[in-house]
Amino acid sequence: MAKRPSLAGADGPRAVARRRRLQRGIYLLPSAFTMGNIFLGFWAIVLGLRGRFDVAALAVAGAAVLDGIDGRIARLTGTESEFGREFDSLADVITFGVAPALLAFLWGLQEFPRLGWLGPLFFVVCGATRLARFNVQTKVHDKRFFAGLPIPAAAATVGSVLFFDPDRDWRTWMAAGLLVAMVLIGFLMVSTFRYRSFKQLDLRRRRSYRMLLLFGVALLLLAWKPHEALVVLAIGYTASGPLEWGISRLRGSHGPGAAAGQPPSSEPPPPTFEPAP
Repeated sequence: MAKRPSLAGADGPRAVARRRRLQRGIYLLPSAFTMGNIFLGFWAIVLGLRGRFDVAALAVAGAAVLDGIDGRIARLTGTESEFGREFDSLADVITFGVAPALLAFLWGLQEFPRLGWLGPLFFVVCGATRLARFNVQTKVHDKRFFAGLPIPAAAATVGSVLFFDPDRDWRTWMAAGLLVAMVLIGFLMVSTFRYRSFKQLDLRRRRSYRMLLLFGVALLLLAWKPHEALVVLAIGYTASGPLEWGISRLRGSHGPGAAAGQPPSSEPPPPTFEPAP
């Protein structure tokens, strides 16, 4: 009785080679978005050297979008790896750590002889520390929250100020304010305050529709008054962690978890947090 040809033989070596090339391409797809992240971060620095701080802030915002996409693509295609994790963290240090710090220094912090570069340096160190903490925490975490301010949000807060007022000649006080803000943002990045991640938006729940409505209002504000709305939204999210912690304390949460920015002790056991870049 004659044997039937195998499927591999029927496909032929060319078809097998095509499938292997496709698999390699899918594996490199998340890294391609990460390289786009690096490109926009470096381009933002070049724009800052040329005095184009408003466009540089938009480049950092675009990099934040790419940073949110690469991880999701890796999870959807099953191409997560240790290399991708480390590569993404190194890219985030450049784009969301070094780039906004250098932009702020060129924008106006250089007026302060020593504090003008120590403040941005502290911002970069805190951002790198946060990313290192993310890489070593491999346990299952609650995807609803971030532990500490994510570094893309920190960079967006700094960038929103530059986008709001790219020419700071007539607002000297803003340089001192941004310097203090960068130090506070650095502390928030390495803190344990909870920040909502908005990763588990379930439209079947009533609260999800309310959240979707808030997103719609935010988009309308950005379309109407982009410069002012971006500053308000960025500062609002940055302040949301300490504000929610303060509200929980005012409601009577004096348990041990409250000191670390966790839910009240009267609630069910608090979930662990998902660290984020």
